[in-house]
Amino acid sequence: MEIALFMDTHGLGRRDDHNWFLQPTPATEMRPVQIAQRAERHGFHSLWFSDHVTLPLTSDSGHVANPESRTRAYPPRPTMMDGAVVMGAIAAATERIKMSPSVLISPYRGPLNDARQFATVDVLSKGRLTAGVGVGWMSEEILLLGGPPFAERAKASDEYIEAFRELWTSEAPEQRGSHTDFRNLMFAPKTAQKPHAPIWVGGETKAARRRAGRLGDGWYPVANNPQLPLDAPDLYGEALTHVQSAAENVGKDANSITGALLAIYCSIGSEQEGRDGGRQTFTGSAQAIIDDIAQFEEQGLEHFLIGGDGSDLEGTNDRLEQFAAEIMANFVCTPVN
Repeated sequence: MEIALFMDTHGLGRRDDHNWFLQPTPATEMRPVQIAQRAERHGFHSLWFSDHVTLPLTSDSGHVANPESRTRAYPPRPTMMDGAVVMGAIAAATERIKMSPSVLISPYRGPLNDARQFATVDVLSKGRLTAGVGVGWMSEEILLLGGPPFAERAKASDEYIEAFRELWTSEAPEQRGSHTDFRNLMFAPKTAQKPHAPIWVGGETKAARRRAGRLGDGWYPVANNPQLPLDAPDLYGEALTHVQSAAENVGKDANSITGALLAIYCSIGSEQEGRDGGRQTFTGSAQAIIDDIAQFEEQGLEHFLIGGDGSDLEGTNDRLEQFAAEIMANFVCTPVN
C-alpha cells in the first residue's frame, strides 16, 4: 500500500454540513517544502498538488464536491502556488518522496509546455514524478486561459496525453489531431523514468474511467463525489473493474493500471456521517480507518491519499505524525527508491 498526501498550495480544505470549500491561506504560511520534508521523514510515499492558473471572480460552475448547492468551493481571491515550480523546489529539498499534480488540468495549456515542465521536474527529482492529468470542471477558467471549447475539453485532453508520451519517448516527435499539430521539432529533456513518467488519469465518470484504462498507467478518483461516490469498497471495486476492462479493450494488461483514491476528508477522531446515516468511511477511530483501507485494498486499491491540511506547520506535522504512527504502521507500505 502506498500512502500519500494531498498538499495545501491553494488553501486549507474544509467541509461544513453541506459543502466543501477552501479557506484562503497566505502563500508565506503554506510552507510546502518544509511539509514535504516532514512527510518524507514520516514515510509518506508521495505528494499531490492542485493545478489552477487563475480563477474568475464570479462563476456559475459548481465544484464537483458541491453538485446540489453549486456552492463555489474556491474563494474569489485565493492564493494559488504553481504546482510545477513547487515540485521543483521540493525535488531539491528531498531525496525519496514522489510528487504529482492533482491533477494537471490538461486543456488549459498546450502540451509542449506542460510536457517540458514535467519532464524537467522528473529529471531534477531523479525520476520521482507521476503525471496526474484531468479534463477540468470550470468552463469560465478554460475560457480565460484560451483553451478549447468546454464541450471539447475531453477530446483535447486525450490528444494531450498522447502528446506527452510522444514528446517524452520519440527522438522526432510528431502528432496531428484536432487539437494538436506539431512536427519538425526537438524536445528535451526527456523524462528520467523510462519509457516515460507514469501518467495517472483523474476523474470518477465513466468517460474518465475509460480514459484511464485506454491512456493511463493509473486511475486517480476522489472518494466523495456526491454524484459518483466511491466511499464504499464495493463501489470502488466495481469502478476499478471498469477501468481495467477499458485497458483490456485496447490490448493492455488490466493489472498494469494502478488503482488510487483520494479521501481528502480522512481524519482520526470523531466519526463523520456518511450518505446512509452511518459512519463515513475513513473517519473515526484509527482501527476503523485501518479496517476501511484494508477492505478497499481487497478491491484493488494500491495508492491511498489523505488531505494534509493543518491549521499551521506544526498542526500539519502533528496530523502527519499521528497518521504515520496509528495508521501507516499497520500496513506494509511500498518503499520508494
